[in-house]
Amino acid sequence: MRKIFSFSDTLKSNIIYIALFSLFFTAYSFAGGSLDSNKNFKTLKSFKPDPLVTNQQCLSCHKDEDPGLTADWQHSKHATAGVGCVQCHVVPKDYPNAFKDHPFTGKNWTVQVAVSSVTCAQCHEKEVKEYLTSGHSRGGAQWLAENENPHGIAMTKLAYGYEGMKGGKGIDPDFILNKGNSKADLTVSNICIQCHGTVIKLDESGKPLATTWPNDGIASLYPDGGVGNCLSCHSRHKFSAAEARQPAACGNCHLGPDHPDKEIFESSVHGHIFDTNEEDYDFSTGVQIPGKNLRAATCFTCHMSGVNLLKATHNVSLRLKWNLWAPKSFERTGKDETAGWAWWNNKKVLRGNPKAGNPNGPDAAREDMEQACSACHKTTFIDNYFARVDQDVLLYNQYRDIAQKMFTELKAKKLIKKDLWSDPFFKLSYYLWHHEGRRMRQGAAMGSPDYAHWHGVFQVMQDVREMKDIYNYRMRRLKDLKDPQKVLDLEPPMPVVTHE
Repeated sequence: MRKIFSFSDTLKSNIIYIALFSLFFTAYSFAGGSLDSNKNFKTLKSFKPDPLVTNQQCLSCHKDEDPGLTADWQHSKHATAGVGCVQCHVVPKDYPNAFKDHPFTGKNWTVQVAVSSVTCAQCHEKEVKEYLTSGHSRGGAQWLAENENPHGIAMTKLAYGYEGMKGGKGIDPDFILNKGNSKADLTVSNICIQCHGTVIKLDESGKPLATTWPNDGIASLYPDGGVGNCLSCHSRHKFSAAEARQPAACGNCHLGPDHPDKEIFESSVHGHIFDTNEEDYDFSTGVQIPGKNLRAATCFTCHMSGVNLLKATHNVSLRLKWNLWAPKSFERTGKDETAGWAWWNNKKVLRGNPKAGNPNGPDAAREDMEQACSACHKTTFIDNYFARVDQDVLLYNQYRDIAQKMFTELKAKKLIKKDLWSDPFFKLSYYLWHHEGRRMRQGAAMGSPDYAHWHGVFQVMQDVREMKDIYNYRMRRLKDLKDPQKVLDLEPPMPVVTHE
C-alpha cells in the first residue's frame, strides 16, 4: 500500500529526507552492475599525466580559439571546483578515444575529443550507474541492434530517409538516390543519432568522423565502452544541473508527431502553470518542495526529482508502470535496462530491455509515481486519474490487436508490398503505432486531452477504418484474381490521410 504525503508533511520531512538520504542511496543506486567491469574506467581512475599539465596551459590556446566553450566552462560549477580541460580531456596515449595527433601532448598522455560517460563517472559514479540502468541508455544500441531482424532493417532504411540508402533489397529503383555516393552516411548523421545516439567512430589519428560526431544523442556508444556523455541534458561546457532540470532540456528530443511530450506538457495544466509562473520555480536543487521551489510538476519533478521523500534519480524508468512507446503497451516487468551495461561491460550492441522499469515491478513504479503526485494531490484525485490512464492504454491495445490481425493475414497471403513505404496499409499501421497511438497514450498519461483525443484516439480510430477498407479490397480481389501480385499491381492509388 502506497504512502500519501501531504504538502505540509513534505515541508516538515525535508530534514528527515536529508538524514535518510544515505540509506536510500544504498538501496537504489547500485543496481545493474559495477562500473569497474569497464577496464577503461579503472584506467582513468589511476591515471597520472607525465609531465603534469594544467588547465591554464589548455586555456592559453582555447580561450582565443574557442571563446564560447571557454566562457561556458568559466561560469560552471566545474570551474569553481577546479575541474577543467585536464580532468575531462587528458587521457593515456593508448586510450581508445585518444586523439593521437593533437599538437599538445606529454610523455604518456594526449587528449580525447569525444568524451564519454566513462570520464564523467570518475566523479559522478552514482549518476552514471543510475543512467546505465535506465531506458535512456538503450537509445543508441536499440535501433542499431534492430538491424539483425527484418523490422530493424526497415527502420534503418527509414533512418536514412529511405531513399538515402545506397541501394538494397526491396527499394524501388526509382528512389535509390545515393547509389555510388560515398558520403551517403552523412545524411543519417543529421537525424536519428542526434537524439538516440550511435557508435562513435574515429579515424586512424583518433579524430571523430563526421558520420557519427558531433551528436547530442542520449546513448551514443564510445570506443572506451562509455554510453552517452551527459551533454544531452547537461549541455557542454557548462554542464549545468539546473539547466538539465528545465522542461526545455527534455523537449530537445521529446517532441514532434511520434512523442510530443513537450507539446503535451505545454498544453497541460502543469505546463500552463509553469509558463505563467516561472518565477516560482527553483531548479538549483534536485529536491523539489511544492510551495517552496515549484508551483506544479515538470518533467523532472515526476520522473527524476527528489519529491515527497522519493530519491532523486537518473533512472528515468523507475516510476513508469507502462511502456507507452511500444507497438503494443505492456507493463514494465523486466526490472533493469541491459543495453547500456552490455556496451559498458563488453562493447556489445544489444536491443536491450523494453520492459525495464522499477526493480520491484510495475506496481511499485506506479506507487512511486503516485507518491510524487501526492505532494500536491489527494488520494481520490490520483486514483481516478490513473484509472483513466490505464483504460486508455488498454483501449489502444485493442485497436492495435485489430490492426495487427489484419496485417498478419495480408502478409501471409503476400498482399503487402515489398516496398513497405509504398504500401498504404503498412503506412497506416505505422502511423497507428508510431504517431497516433503514442500521442493517444502519452496525452492521457500526462494530462493533455487534445493530444489524447484529436491527435490520438480519434486518428487511431480513423486509421483502423481505412486499414479495414484496404484489407477488404485486397481479400476480395484475391478471390477474383487468385494472384496476390496482380492484386497489388492493379490496386488503384489509395492515398493515406496525413495524420499530424
